[in-house]
Amino acid sequence: MTHRPSRKKPSPKRRPAKELMTKAEAEAFKARWKAVNAAEIEELRATPPERKLRQLASLMATARALGWDEALAAEEAEVRERWIKLKRVLGG
Repeated sequence: MTHRPSRKKPSPKRRPAKELMTKAEAEAFKARWKAVNAAEIEELRATPPERKLRQLASLMATARALGWDEALAAEEAEVRERWIKLKRVLGG
């Protein structure tokens, strides 16, 4: 006898994803994300610089370990060349 995953019936409160939100639902959604963004900004402001530096160092070490440092260096050189061209064209 094989095991079949049970199919849950959708909750009566949930509508199919293709249906549009009501104005009240959209406003509630927007308000929730505004609160999330405000909390994240506050958390970032409260993070000590030493911790931010450790996080950056960890990200950079991961990039090196994955071999991304060469690709990043190539992209950086390309961006520098674009800025040099812009500076020449715009007379900077």
